[in-house]
Amino acid sequence: MAYELPPHHSLESFPGLSGLQVDAGGVSFSGVTGGSGPAVLLLHGYPQTHLAWRYIAPQLARSFTVVAPDLPGYGDSKTGADTPRWTKRRVAEALTSMMKQLGHAEFAVVGHDRGARAGYRLALDHRDHVTHYASLAVVPTLDAWDAADMRFGLANFHWFLLAQPFDLPERLLSADPDAFIDAALARMAGGIDHIDTVALSAYRRAFRNPSVRRAMCEDYRAAAHEDLAHDTADRAAGTMLCCPVLALWPDSFGGEHSPLDIWRRWASNVSGKALRAGHLLPEECPGEVTAELLAFLGGR
Repeated sequence: MAYELPPHHSLESFPGLSGLQVDAGGVSFSGVTGGSGPAVLLLHGYPQTHLAWRYIAPQLARSFTVVAPDLPGYGDSKTGADTPRWTKRRVAEALTSMMKQLGHAEFAVVGHDRGARAGYRLALDHRDHVTHYASLAVVPTLDAWDAADMRFGLANFHWFLLAQPFDLPERLLSADPDAFIDAALARMAGGIDHIDTVALSAYRRAFRNPSVRRAMCEDYRAAAHEDLAHDTADRAAGTMLCCPVLALWPDSFGGEHSPLDIWRRWASNVSGKALRAGHLLPEECPGEVTAELLAFLGGR
């Protein structure tokens, strides 16, 4: 299951961890793993790779067995057939299969951005396997769409652009991939200089790959269609998360309702707080995020 990472994925960013390569659920997962103790699955967001956890994963590995893959189609995690679409439900199935292959029948899930969306779907659909769920910087997709207004659209125009039918967004992104991803990261982090050069290089390299850009567009298309339908069905059925939920969000969050109030529509055991940072919580305030996760997960 462990392997030598290619040169562009130096393990220097993850001291004490090993490379990960697992074929499961139609995905050849790539990432890192290490540590000992209860398993914690770390899921990154758009437009990043597992390197988003470079500050947090080594710290968590002191108390837990950490698994940090690239999401299907992102980074170096390759998918087979792209149909049916890689909805969050399909991603959750593949991630659960991967964790089982690694010997983890039960595990906590910590997700940021798109990874948090795959994470809560995993916790809803595979509740017997998930012990804890932590959401960084998001509320469920149904609630995000319900609250969308002009302010949301201007700040998150990519939700609408990337969700357009194939292959208009792909053609537009191919014109200047570096310019697009740099603008996205700068907006999220409050400046491109806030992303260290190792991570920025890796994010750019991945985004230059047409199949990665296609996977990202399909991710947002799913959010506007299948993922939304799945959330809507769960809301109508009263389906709830049965594990403890931690919500962390940037203090710039401008929604009408607190993320805590929103997550309490989905779970009875919810805690959390705002952090003084932008959207990229794992990279902007990793110390605070790690401390909150250790307290939530019961680590030392």
